[in-house]
Amino acid sequence: MKKILVTGANGQLGKELRDLASAHQQHEFLFLSREDLPIHQFELVRNVFTSFSPDYCINCAAYTAVDKAEQEAALAHLVNAESVGILAAVSAAHDCRFIHVSTDYVYGGDASEPYTESSPTAPSSVYGKTKLEGEREAIKNDPLSVIIRTSWVYSYYGNNFVKTMMRLMKDRKEISVVNDQKGSPTWASDLAAFILHIIGEPQWHPGIYNYSNDGEITWYDFAVEMKKLIASDCVVHPIPSSAYPSPTKRPAYSILDKQKIKRVFGVYPESWKGSLEKCISQLLKD
Repeated sequence: MKKILVTGANGQLGKELRDLASAHQQHEFLFLSREDLPIHQFELVRNVFTSFSPDYCINCAAYTAVDKAEQEAALAHLVNAESVGILAAVSAAHDCRFIHVSTDYVYGGDASEPYTESSPTAPSSVYGKTKLEGEREAIKNDPLSVIIRTSWVYSYYGNNFVKTMMRLMKDRKEISVVNDQKGSPTWASDLAAFILHIIGEPQWHPGIYNYSNDGEITWYDFAVEMKKLIASDCVVHPIPSSAYPSPTKRPAYSILDKQKIKRVFGVYPESWKGSLEKCISQLLKD
């Protein structure tokens, strides 16, 4: 029986992993929220590892408030960089395989073809910079780390773009959505399944991997597909990013190349439309 520690267990990904855990009864899971295990507290982290002796640690804990991070850089750095280093170091000391979730924000966001794992990194925001530092801390403290860069994460749980759009389309006659940022959405349930697939592999493959659902769309395209799926009468208008000012520059382009996970793990992500349909079907049951 493999013992799996999940940090940040009350976030979107943590909760999706919890949902999948019942189908993986060959493993023993320990789900710890930010309150249960503040990952920046070294002694507390070490005590948990000593008492539970995990074989795998999946770090879902992160500071994800992209705009707020510009004003709270020290806190973002503590959670996204320093704490990741602590988890990686303790994992290495306990012969525990470390899996860390990162972001497309580590790239420059101005490419014209999909980013590979070896594409140059050039984050422009505090959030992106701290996430990149976290990757480096993980690899420095545990060279056997697996780092997964993902993008546009949404889920049945928490606050996310899909749930916000569904609410707005119900409450308003028209909305405006940016149409000049291109990316690939990621259903957190698919990402959770990919992580458990990695754990189930007979051989460990350390390194950096891109993961998202398949396809290239804008946020506007994403919203229009939601409108269809929930049969909304709301009118969706395309607007440029300049019409929606924010403290942080969003990546204009963040398509992730997934050839590496196909080659190494034999995993072929589902299309973004298929996964969105499944998530919305789940949300509409409420």
